[in-house]
Amino acid sequence: MGPLKGIKIIEMAGIGPGPFAGMLLADMGAEVISVERRAMDVVIPDCNRRGKKSIALNLKDPDEVEILLQLVKKADVLFEGFRPGVMERLGIGPDVCHERNPRLIYARMTGWGQYGPLAKAAGHDINYISLTGSLHAIGTQGTPPVPPLNLIGDYGGGAMFLVTGILAAYIESLKSGKGQVIDVAMTDGSALLMSIFYTLDGMGQWTPKREANMLDGAAHYYGCYETSDGRYVSIGAIEPQFYELLKKLMGLDEATFKAQNNAAKWPALKVELQNIFRSKTQKEWCDILEGTDVCFAPVLSYQEAPLHPHNQARQTYISVDGMTQPAPAPRFSRTQSEVSHGPRPLGGDRDEIISSWIDA
Repeated sequence: MGPLKGIKIIEMAGIGPGPFAGMLLADMGAEVISVERRAMDVVIPDCNRRGKKSIALNLKDPDEVEILLQLVKKADVLFEGFRPGVMERLGIGPDVCHERNPRLIYARMTGWGQYGPLAKAAGHDINYISLTGSLHAIGTQGTPPVPPLNLIGDYGGGAMFLVTGILAAYIESLKSGKGQVIDVAMTDGSALLMSIFYTLDGMGQWTPKREANMLDGAAHYYGCYETSDGRYVSIGAIEPQFYELLKKLMGLDEATFKAQNNAAKWPALKVELQNIFRSKTQKEWCDILEGTDVCFAPVLSYQEAPLHPHNQARQTYISVDGMTQPAPAPRFSRTQSEVSHGPRPLGGDRDEIISSWIDA
């Protein structure tokens, strides 16, 4: 009964951010059909495949292409993540699909976008965020930038903007009765995620130098510290009242720590805090700081996170077919998202899809 119940979406199967976007849409109630390149009588334990149905089509066969175009006639959305021109060569580009269904939202997600000097080049998350200033800002002085997994380009700059674009275009189509093509570039999305730093730069509060700013690990009151048991905690006491509470609860020397935003003193104050945090275990610091306005949390691994009491209270993680994974988000008061089922075999729903979408 999610908020997207009744919306029909075709996902051209791929890797990474595309399947993740399809999972988000399926969690929110959309009927998502994943079009695979081949059928396999196995279930891949991939949480991004949950809630979807699967059909395998040989898109080099005109008869199989026609099946896809018949599905397009019933769909509200189709999204794909191939390099520019691939869908056109297969005979299922936007123009062909809009001839069958003028209301179709046709969303295209690539790293570099549909045009530009790099549009047809191969790339990965690390390359896309390199081009937009994101990667340059992450890491320590005197060392190479640190890849933030593939969260910024693939998922933040790609999948999230793909879903946002699809939903915005779908809402507009309800008024206009017309579909459109969405060009989602991970470079565009990653650049947009950097907006706040252009603002701070304009205010004279940010520098391109790594580990020299309030949010990039330079400030002693915003960062991670090792504890006596070799684990880590994080603090983010930016606001003055939170910083005052940090000093109080940790018993910090007022004379030493009073100049919160004197950047020249940050390195020395970080050393002071490093020594203090190493005096207790992670749990001992949790007992002192967790749940207060210090802005504190233990640094947990992905395996530990499902066990934290806050995550358990909110059921932030669920088990689907015996596999622990994040629960649907965000949460709705009336049209609750849910995982309708776990991953299906590749191509395993062909007969059901054809009977319900084409023959019905």
